[in-house]
Order: sequence, then C-alpha cells, then structure tokens
Amino acid sequence: MVSVYLLLGSNLGNRQMFLQQAADYISAQAGSIQTKSGIYETQSWGKTDLPDYLNQVLLIQTQLSAEDLLNNILAIELLLGRERLEKWGARTIDIDILFYGDEIINKPNLVVPHPELHNRRFTLEPLAEIAPNFVHPLLQTTINKLKSDLQDKSDVKKIYF
Repeated sequence: MVSVYLLLGSNLGNRQMFLQQAADYISAQAGSIQTKSGIYETQSWGKTDLPDYLNQVLLIQTQLSAEDLLNNILAIELLLGRERLEKWGARTIDIDILFYGDEIINKPNLVVPHPELHNRRFTLEPLAEIAPNFVHPLLQTTINKLKSDLQDKSDVKKIYF
C-alpha cells in the first residue's frame, strides 16, 4: 500500500457535491480514504476571472501504481463532467496527485510531486492541515515550512471542517 495525497477542486455547479462525489468514487475505485482536510474556498489560480474554488486534500492508501491511479482519477473526472477546454479553465472537478508516497516521477503524462504545489496557497493550506510534517521528497522540507515561506498571498479560507 502507498500513501497518496490528492487535491480536489471544483468551481462549477454544486462545488461541495462534486467534492463529495469525487471522494466517493476515489474510495470505491482508487483507494481507501484515511483522512480529509476541511474544505477551503479559494480564488481561482492562473485565470483569475473565474468563480472561486472549493478545495480539499485527501490522504488515501492505494495498491494502484501511480499510472493506474492517474487513469482512475481521469476517469472519475470524466464521470463528473470535467471538460478540458483551456488551461486553468473552470471545471466541475479537478483531482491532482500531490504526492505518491515519497516517489519522484517525471513522465510526460505524470509528474509527482506536483510541480507547482509549493507555490500555491490553495494547495498548501489544506495539505498542511493533515500533513504538516510531511517532507517534500524533492525540496526536502516540511509542508509547514513550505507554507510559511509561501509568496502566494491569494485568499484561502476554511469554510467546512
């Protein structure tokens, strides 16, 4: 079994429902959920004129390889109406693999740890809630330290516990 951190995000439709449905599908198809962060409302990233997101981090245990996990996640996104029309576009659901154990994966279709997580408050706030002392395998520093060094000043507020 491998411990995997996933980031869920939604900024279209019933955002909370999409997060819950994604978690349900992940639990059924990808791995058992060990813990969840609260739900945070965050400004959109990259394309800032879009509706605000709800974000949540899950810790799961899986037997799937990283590639099989990615394929399952992409299928779940499709089931929940995800359309990839533009970079940073609005979406019903987005599921990112933040960490796959302490592995470093650099393939054309999969880069883990997520290459931008250390720059994004919407990722680090919920991640620090459930894994403050996890050490980023590339940067060799804890999530709490990454969060404290963060330059991103975007608005991120916890709305559901």
